[in-house]
Amino acid sequence: MYIPKLFKITDFDEIKDFIQRNSFGTIVTTNQRKPIATHLPLELHKQKDDYYLTGHLAYANPQWKTFGDDPVLIMYQGPHAYISSSWYKSENVPTWNYQAVHVYGTASLMSEQELQEDLKALLQKYEQNRENAALWENFSPKTKNQTKGIVGFKVKVQEVQAAYKLSQNRNEEDYDNIIHKLYKEKDLNSQQLAEVMKARKAK
Repeated sequence: MYIPKLFKITDFDEIKDFIQRNSFGTIVTTNQRKPIATHLPLELHKQKDDYYLTGHLAYANPQWKTFGDDPVLIMYQGPHAYISSSWYKSENVPTWNYQAVHVYGTASLMSEQELQEDLKALLQKYEQNRENAALWENFSPKTKNQTKGIVGFKVKVQEVQAAYKLSQNRNEEDYDNIIHKLYKEKDLNSQQLAEVMKARKAK
């Protein structure tokens, strides 16, 4: 990923937090030189000294058959929005602000036990605060048996790239006005991006 120096993020703790909060990603592999992709939740875990991203695909999805020695690419995206140059004090060109993380690694298939543990953790993350939580231990054997229709996998993290393009190149007056204008936009992405920019300024 092309990342201008001003927008490059190298703090791995910050990147880990971003992945945890934006864990619906895209996994990209190649099949006979053609890129293929699947959109799915991909969770970050630490095992001893290594980090892994874990997920599962439908057994009918042929992408899992492309896992092997070739590296895979996993992409995560945060809130993003169009930035009008009319929001600047001086004339300039419009742009787009965004947050994106790319992770490269090698993928391998999980055992049945590993998949079950991964599903337990996934359900716990998203169900723990819900009434009548849909947790693994509450499922009937019939429901648990549906795991035969999916394939679990893990990707050993080998390289991470992160870009936060958040108007760091603008002066403080422009930056504050961009946040103000984003809050007034009607779409949720713009408002969420305003929150991100406001939080980064406060650091």
